[in-house]
Amino acid sequence: MSRRGSIFYPRVWADSAYGLPYGHMVEKGVQGLIFDVDNTLALHDAPADEKAVALFAYFRELGLKTCLLSNNKEPRVKAFAQAVGAHYVFKGGKPGVKGYNKSMELMGTDQKHTVAVGDQLFTDILGANRAGIYSILVTPIDPREEIQIVLKRYLERPILRAYQKRHPGEPVVTDKARINRSRQMGDSMGEDNGDRSQTQMG
Repeated sequence: MSRRGSIFYPRVWADSAYGLPYGHMVEKGVQGLIFDVDNTLALHDAPADEKAVALFAYFRELGLKTCLLSNNKEPRVKAFAQAVGAHYVFKGGKPGVKGYNKSMELMGTDQKHTVAVGDQLFTDILGANRAGIYSILVTPIDPREEIQIVLKRYLERPILRAYQKRHPGEPVVTDKARINRSRQMGDSMGEDNGDRSQTQMG
């Protein structure tokens, strides 16, 4: 169960995957990052753009391993992974844990040294929490989504409202995170949190 009190709760909620304090994560012992693709790193079915390519180049500079974990089919996930230079797992079966375990196997990391980032509670966050991985929820890039995902968003709303009541400072605005909030996000990685102690990062 999440430190925050629900298996559906992320450890941190931020507004984007592109401004998270990755350097601070490395300082806390993070070695690998697992990312969802659609609406986390890019619009649905959009190719990797310069921003995504630059982000993954930055990860390599930091010495971080990366893996894309998606429930989408291989052509979509493989093309994006090749563009950014990451491992990938397609048809990942999220929120099942098999895809997360495969991702860590490909990266050569374990639960204690891995962070998962995604935009959906019922797939990305639930799956990461079940796998014992530190989970970060990001706000979807584009609110216009396929109908089946729109229905999931309606179900997410009461959970996110309850989460925000407990954590009114979230979602973290990432263009300020490195200055104002990175210590909060990073320090939470090192906390002893009972049922989720396996996700400690320090």
